[in-house]
Amino acid sequence: MIVGVLSLEIHILNSLSLKDKRMVLNHIKDRIKSKFNVSVAEIDYQDKWQRSLIGIALVTSQKGHAEEVLNKIFHLLDTDEQFEIVQYSIDYK
Repeated sequence: MIVGVLSLEIHILNSLSLKDKRMVLNHIKDRIKSKFNVSVAEIDYQDKWQRSLIGIALVTSQKGHAEEVLNKIFHLLDTDEQFEIVQYSIDYK
């Protein structure tokens, strides 16, 4: 069993409140979940209105499959203009 985890620290460009941030995060979650069978959660900076750390997790039997899916998710989110990816990491366990 392989667990792949993609962590993304993002800066939400036009967020002026926690409500604006929540709308962007819901957009991200819906976009990812509609295309991929993964878990998505905000894991840090819940009280900051322009910053977030998002965790995306995937359980599979092959590391190559995890790499492929997590890279597709990263590239999908990297093209979104509502936020900027500040830092990211991919880990496998």
